[in-house]
Amino acid sequence: MTHDETYIDGRWTPATGTFETPVVDSYTEKTFASYRTSSAADVDAAVRSARRAFDAWSRTPLPQRVAAVRRIAAALREQADELGRVISREVGMPVRLASRIQAGAPIAAWDQYADLAAGLHWEERVGHSLVLQAPVGVVACITPWNYPLHQITGKVAPALLAGCTVVLKPSEMAPSSAFALARAVAQAGLPAGVFNLVHGIGAEVGEVLVRHPEVDMISFTGSTRAGRRIAALAADDVKRVALELGGKSAALVLPGADLAAAVKTTLGSCLLNSGQTCSATTRLLVPREAAEAVATLVRELAAAYRMGAPSDASTRLGPLISREQQRKVMALIDGAVKAGARRLTGTDVPVPPTGFFVPPTVLDGVTPAMDIASEEVFGPVLVVMTYEGIEEGIALANGTDYGLAASVWGATPSAALPVARRLRAGQVDVNGAPFNPAAPFGGFRKSGIGRENGRYGIEEFLEPVAIQLPPSYFETAQA
Repeated sequence: MTHDETYIDGRWTPATGTFETPVVDSYTEKTFASYRTSSAADVDAAVRSARRAFDAWSRTPLPQRVAAVRRIAAALREQADELGRVISREVGMPVRLASRIQAGAPIAAWDQYADLAAGLHWEERVGHSLVLQAPVGVVACITPWNYPLHQITGKVAPALLAGCTVVLKPSEMAPSSAFALARAVAQAGLPAGVFNLVHGIGAEVGEVLVRHPEVDMISFTGSTRAGRRIAALAADDVKRVALELGGKSAALVLPGADLAAAVKTTLGSCLLNSGQTCSATTRLLVPREAAEAVATLVRELAAAYRMGAPSDASTRLGPLISREQQRKVMALIDGAVKAGARRLTGTDVPVPPTGFFVPPTVLDGVTPAMDIASEEVFGPVLVVMTYEGIEEGIALANGTDYGLAASVWGATPSAALPVARRLRAGQVDVNGAPFNPAAPFGGFRKSGIGRENGRYGIEEFLEPVAIQLPPSYFETAQA
């Protein structure tokens, strides 16, 4: 199926780019849809539409913005089953997981953001000042392919609630959920220009969008390399940026921790979505004396991750999104083995005849000098590293250019918490505590700038404004 339209200024309009981007089923390896790209003129029209709509939308009373977001959530819910299936085809996550994680959770998040916005303090008195929270303006949202609707939701929903207008450019590899959102926006009856959609490759359409003089802020999720480029382009006009980038997250297992639980949870995090998760715990750091016990555990646990068709209910590990990603991951594994790492799993495993599969792979004997110890793999690959003494363990955990997520395992949460406080990561789990969508998500160093999720995600799109008033104003107002 070919999609020739995009959504600009409140209506579906022909995309005028010169070529089409294919969307490939990651299991069958066949193209199942294509989307015509947006031209520079389309991007300009989308941004100018957002600029025209900004004044009225920013002054729309909050209850009306909240109601609009709830209508979008309801419209998305009507598409939930199809969204789970199509995202599974794009990304490779098994359908039974994609329906819950890739569709259900982000759809629910639209209502959760609406709840949070209704309860935020949008203005407060500070001495003789009235401090208001004002929307930053026109926001360019550029999103990745690995959790397409989740990442779109984490930007577009809070931006709209903040009173911003939006131009969304999704990944050309997994654009289906963005077009589903545009349909939901149209059904919800948002004013023309409040939400706009453009499509194309980042180096072309994305750069035109980032450079546009009427864009006030760029919210980007993707690679650190692309994030650097966006930040450099945005600097020319001193645009605000929020960047959620790469990760190389560590699971630090302390002496006395439940080793079996730590290994099982860490491996599950690493292999979720076939490792295509920026916050996945891909480094397992264990006391040296636990190395052989860990090797036995991971061999047993990894064997349960059956590869197969994402539509098959028994499949636990789907394919990667593309042949290019498959080759990149395999090259990193081969390089690590050549450098002296030992492959504990992933050999002699039946691989389906079609699909961009990489077997669940665990490597031990990995040292900090190896590329695989510090480079984001974005595939189903866990490295096991050993340490002697807590200080060395903490140094290993903090010893990469990233700082997105981490976990600490101790004999008790109280034993793990002092170590968790010392890790330079934006989100740290203790003893397998579950993900909290109301907590801030974002990283240190090359993992990015800013935070998403919860009220922090809404505040990312707000600017505080201080209005100084004569003290007598407040006395009169209180009288």
